[in-house]
Parts: sequence; structure tokens; C-alpha cells
Amino acid sequence: QVQLVESGGGLVQAGGSLRLSCTASGRTFSSYNMAWFRQAPGKEREFVAAIYWSRGNTYYRDSVKGRFTISRDSAKNTVYLQMNNLKPEDTASYYCAADPKAWRGLGSDISKYDYWGQGTQVTVSS
Repeated sequence: QVQLVESGGGLVQAGGSLRLSCTASGRTFSSYNMAWFRQAPGKEREFVAAIYWSRGNTYYRDSVKGRFTISRDSAKNTVYLQMNNLKPEDTASYYCAADPKAWRGLGSDISKYDYWGQGTQVTVSS
């Protein structure tokens, strides 16, 4: 059974940084795409960034390009989201997700992600 556990959220001022972690267990993830999504109150869950575990290819939503970096540490079975220059509009619950069929390509389609963590809250004050 795949389990994803997020950590690293918190309260930060605008312009600050946070690093989120997602520790994965229950499978070998080399054939998976891993992603971060976020959901603000009253809004739909939206894609943030994704990484192909095996090769490290990455993909980002436009609004976070140049500010956020997704990476993975295979030895620790952990995916990270480094978030710099945070803005109030980045405030949301952030969720880690896993797509077991990486051969379909790296993307933002939420329906491709079968496994989800419980989320971690990020609040950016102005």
C-alpha cells in the first residue's frame, strides 16, 4: 500500500521560503511521477509541480516557475518542494501525489494521480 506523508508547512512572511517534504513508502517509485498540488479555501485543487522519479524530469505551473523547485532523494524515498519568494496567493494546503503510470507522461492532470498524502498547510502573510 502506497503511503505519502507530507511535512514542512508553516507560517511565513511574503518573500520568505519553505521546504516541503513528502516521504513515500510501500512501493519502488522509479516508475512513478510524483507531484505537488495545492488547494486554497473555496477553490479547486490545482497542480503545482511534478517530477519523473527515475530521470528527474520536472514540470511546473507557470505562476511558480523560477520560485519553486521540485526534487527527489531516492535514498530517502522523499520528494521535496523548495518554495522561495513566497507570495500571499501561495497560501493553501499542499498535497503530495503519486502517479504509478509514468509512461503516460509528466503532467498536471489530477485524475492521473492515484495516491495522495494528507496535506500540509502553508500560510504566507503580507
